[in-house]
Amino acid sequence: MPREVHVLGVYMPSLTLLFLLCVLLGWGLDRLLAWLGVYRHAWHPTLLRVSLFICLYGALALCIYR
Repeated sequence: MPREVHVLGVYMPSLTLLFLLCVLLGWGLDRLLAWLGVYRHAWHPTLLRVSLFICLYGALALCIYR
């Protein structure tokens, strides 16, 4: 994958677009976990949300830049 992506006349790092994708995926997964009641069993729900986002971002970055 190229390091920069041309979007509306602006070159953006591909990790920026990956970040936006992870925000959407994380939001959807967060809603699913909240609906299932997983956050009731978490010690610190905010920490769980942040770690989930970091895992998603890292996994997608590894898939793309491998």
